[in-house]
Amino acid sequence: MENQNKTKKEKETVLEVLEADREKVIVRTSVIGIVTNLLLAGFKAVVGILSHSIAITLDAVNNTSDALSSVITIVGAKLGGKAPDKKHPLGYGRIEYLSSMIVAAIILYAGITSAVESVKKIIHPEVADYSTASLVIVAVAIAVKLILGSYVKKQGEKANSGALTASGSDALFDAVLSASVLASAVIFMIWQISLEAYVGVLIAIVIIKAGIEMMSETVSDILGQRADPALVREIKSLIAQEPEVMGAYDLVINNYGPNKNYASVHMELPDTMTVEELDRLTRRVEAKVFLATGVILTGVGVYSHNTGTGEEADIRNAVQKIVLSHDWALQMHGFYADTESRTIRFDAVVSFDIKPREAVRMLREEVCALYPEYTVSITPDIDLTDL
Repeated sequence: MENQNKTKKEKETVLEVLEADREKVIVRTSVIGIVTNLLLAGFKAVVGILSHSIAITLDAVNNTSDALSSVITIVGAKLGGKAPDKKHPLGYGRIEYLSSMIVAAIILYAGITSAVESVKKIIHPEVADYSTASLVIVAVAIAVKLILGSYVKKQGEKANSGALTASGSDALFDAVLSASVLASAVIFMIWQISLEAYVGVLIAIVIIKAGIEMMSETVSDILGQRADPALVREIKSLIAQEPEVMGAYDLVINNYGPNKNYASVHMELPDTMTVEELDRLTRRVEAKVFLATGVILTGVGVYSHNTGTGEEADIRNAVQKIVLSHDWALQMHGFYADTESRTIRFDAVVSFDIKPREAVRMLREEVCALYPEYTVSITPDIDLTDL
């Protein structure tokens, strides 16, 4: 019990340190983004108003929305970092997904507003009056946005912050859009062809697209996505490294916010292991997986594996051949045949092409036809991870 409490305390300490560092990165990066975007918005707003350029003015509005997005990112990180309590024992990490939804909504609103204003300028055009100074300011803004976008995106990936990564990508998009504004201004000054209202529409479309994509990704996070295949393979590989483990299956990873993953798994073990041996193995696996991936194994179940090489092995091979003869049957595991009590039990992973109940009915009929004297128990598993 003392070792268990010590291990739990060590995990909590490591998580607290990681979370504190992550929050610092998010806040620091967001503050830099806020200050930079507000300065850019101010300069562009002045240039846009003086030159009667709707494209530059909308670019300023976009920078303002970026600053507001960074404020919301900070608030989300602060709230999401609150310590677990009685009401929310697994913490408040998912608040960050809600903050990402708000940021996506702001981006969408900015894009729709920009589209409306640009269309108005197409219907009722105004002649822009660019100056060399205004173009220099726009050019400098492009360079600043490129540097800011790369920095924010890198920090977002480092901190595993969806909102921060999206802000970085948005900043890089802004640089491209500002470049199109600059290009339209140069074209107007040389050939007197006004394209800025149409460029404004282009800016609006890109902003709306970014907002929709960000909202879609955040909704997927809230609903629950398929676990990262690379992470699944790593965890299963870590478990399978233990000499007693004959297979790791049914890995379920539940996400409670960025870097807050809790999981359960089944290990297939020899039927000769004692409970004391199993206890030692389980604690060893939990510690190994956490230190390597940061994922906390909250539940470890077991499948008993027949250690005999006689009739049980023959039954296993025959049943496995039946199961895998179907295209919708992806895997069989957790197999155990008890020749004394005449029972067979196993799990079958089935694809989404068939209803689990129908799959069980078909497999039971086929196995029972081959072994009519046995009672067959089949548990259907859905394809949660890439096998």
